[in-house]
Amino acid sequence: MNILVIGATGGSGRAVCDALLERGHRVTAVARRASRLDPRPGLERVDGDATDRATLDRLLPGHDAVIVTLGIAEPTLRVRLRGAQGTPDDVRSRATGEIIRAARAAGVRRIVVQSSYGVGPTRDQLTFLDRVLFSLMIKPQIFDSELQESLLRGSELEWTIVQPVYLTDGDSDEHFVSTDGRTRGRKVARRGVAQVHAELVEQHAMIGETVSVSG
Repeated sequence: MNILVIGATGGSGRAVCDALLERGHRVTAVARRASRLDPRPGLERVDGDATDRATLDRLLPGHDAVIVTLGIAEPTLRVRLRGAQGTPDDVRSRATGEIIRAARAAGVRRIVVQSSYGVGPTRDQLTFLDRVLFSLMIKPQIFDSELQESLLRGSELEWTIVQPVYLTDGDSDEHFVSTDGRTRGRKVARRGVAQVHAELVEQHAMIGETVSVSG
């Protein structure tokens, strides 16, 4: 398959690119500094802004699916106190709205988007401590993710939302997936979540579902 990965230089994006390439797919990796990724067979690196219409209109045609792993990589406390310096606070929703529009125009139906556990249908599954933490530390990002998910649910695309619990950089592929908010642990390695993304596009599975991923 020919898969477009947007947000490819973040921890999750890199893991998704790795998983897809290991499975023999062709990957177009898009990020503002995608050229910093190591060159690999099957990987095309494109420097670009995921909120830019012209960039998306140029890239979407010819792809079988889109995977979106956008987020803010800056320290959480600094972002909460001063706002994000390098990335717009609403990057997830702004880019996803443009991606939906460009995908319609290009005839690309399949889109898998990484959000966060505790958004939308899993909001009520959070513990009291997690609710306090979300409110104090990442309230703007959660609001943006809520808007991002609502845009997807309102589209006619064949979408799946992936909601991992707390992410780590471990090397485990182990993961537990549910569509009812159940989790098996509070943490999961990005590598394991990337396997879920790859399986979803390969199997064209869980369309219109919100998928919780834990370790």
